[in-house]
Amino acid sequence: MEDVQLYDDHGGEDALLFARVLDGKGGGRMLGWEEARAWAPSPSRPNDVLWMHICRNQPGVQDWLENMVGIPEPTAELLVSDRTRPRAFREGDTLVATLRGINFNPNAEPEDMVSMQLWCDGRRLITLRRERLQTPRDTLAEIDRGIGPTDAGSLITQLTEHMIARMSRSIIDMNEHIDELERVDPEEDPEEILPRITTIRRNCLALKRHMSPQHEALERISREAPGWFEDHDRREIAETIERLRRYLDDIDISMESAVVLQDEIRARAVASSEKATYMLTIVAGIFLPLSFLTGLMGINVGGMPGVNDGNAFWEVVGLCTAILAVQLFLFWRWKWL
Repeated sequence: MEDVQLYDDHGGEDALLFARVLDGKGGGRMLGWEEARAWAPSPSRPNDVLWMHICRNQPGVQDWLENMVGIPEPTAELLVSDRTRPRAFREGDTLVATLRGINFNPNAEPEDMVSMQLWCDGRRLITLRRERLQTPRDTLAEIDRGIGPTDAGSLITQLTEHMIARMSRSIIDMNEHIDELERVDPEEDPEEILPRITTIRRNCLALKRHMSPQHEALERISREAPGWFEDHDRREIAETIERLRRYLDDIDISMESAVVLQDEIRARAVASSEKATYMLTIVAGIFLPLSFLTGLMGINVGGMPGVNDGNAFWEVVGLCTAILAVQLFLFWRWKWL
């Protein structure tokens, strides 16, 4: 069978990001591409498990999965495709899944999710990603320190646990933003606050839309995984599912808090606008009769009383003052002021 090479577009290195052979005690041995490609399960070392982490958008990955690993073409196509909706299914004695994690890469928004596909037959685990994902690196660091997973099932549960745990950072950040906005000065311009709340709501909706299918995928792993996925692995994945459920509840609470805060700010803005309109109406009501009187006295026609009277101006001023006083008293009596 012809060897299929995996080449990186950025320097001629192979698309293998890293590979480790788990020793069954929490540690692992590093392998290069040639060693990883030639690795095969050995009856003399039944605890060894190969983990390969691959950049799936490099040339030749799908051909390698089909021809060298023996993965059926539809499954290999799924593993390298951009159809990244979370899902999981069993295929014979293998487990195939697509999971999503929050993108913490520079200049990325929380709703920009990063996908990770995985394929495992109990002795080999292949994970694939397109953009950089921190979750495999966290698990790799534990293996290199000798405190990592011991078999394929625990490796999968560890990866999913790290992926879900990192969600809490985004949820905490959103809650802190909401708390900060709740402490904003009521006199601050709502036009500056409302877009920030809208962004929080959009992020919450995006997380909810992406993570709800992941909840279903993890439940399918727990129910349908092959026999090498042991009972303690199912218990661990159940804990991860419960944690994800709590995070989804937290997202719902964050969305509701954002909606309440948005409604409160809008109501505050409407009340301020109505107050200004009310004051303008009161002022207009005060000056309307005065304007009518002064307009009437200012018409330039013959026969106007007081034209030749030197005290007429002050008499008009006194009349306007009296009318103003009566208006203010009536407005106070009617509780308009």
